[in-house]
Amino acid sequence: MKKDKTNHQPAGEPRSKPARIEFAHATATAVRIAGTFNDWRPEATPMISLGEGRWAKELTLPPGTYEYCVVVDGAWMADPLAKETVPNPFGGLNSVLRVAAPA
Repeated sequence: MKKDKTNHQPAGEPRSKPARIEFAHATATAVRIAGTFNDWRPEATPMISLGEGRWAKELTLPPGTYEYCVVVDGAWMADPLAKETVPNPFGGLNSVLRVAAPA
């Protein structure tokens, strides 16, 4: 019996969309992302080194609003390239990532 490889996503369910996060830090040896999209687990989302202190990560997320921090060599911080931030309960800031619904 052949397996049907079509996506059986229910009608009306939002489809995931790519979202790219970029970061730069001249001396970082490990950069990860922790946020509402991965239950604040930095080990789940390591960024890829592009060389010369540049880092990037491509995420695939359903439309919505997400909060996150970058974790640079163990230190949590807001993403300086984020267009928006919100206060977090620890006295710092979380970055905001908005994923629009696909057109």
